Amino acid sequence: MNITDRIKRSIQCRSTLVFRPADFRPFGSVASVKRALKELTDTGVLVRLGVGIYAKATVSVLSGRPIPASPLEVIGPQALAMLGVQLQASKQTRAYNEGLSTQVPAGLCVNIGQQRITRKIGFNGKFLQYERA
Repeated sequence: MNITDRIKRSIQCRSTLVFRPADFRPFGSVASVKRALKELTDTGVLVRLGVGIYAKATVSVLSGRPIPASPLEVIGPQALAMLGVQLQASKQTRAYNEGLSTQVPAGLCVNIGQQRITRKIGFNGKFLQYERA
């Protein structure tokens, strides 16, 4: 059994949706793990959300191409939490939840506080936006 098959089986057994190459470090060297992740991305088992961030994939009913198993609103904050970023609700979301606004927040905006992050996390042209408190 090669590294790709072992990683694929490991992904299927895990309940988490977001992965980093460091999660699969016990299976082999860094280069071989990255090669296996690229192969799994090409076959549609995973989708790439950003540099070093992958998510489980399902096949789209409309296009037949792989898409993330959950929407970006769910897996985006999970990916940031995996990177050690502490998230809070954005200003718009907080105002809506407190009843100060009736406008439903559109877009994917998360409040990262005073932390610095420049990483783009997204899929198919839709990316998380960061708001500083």
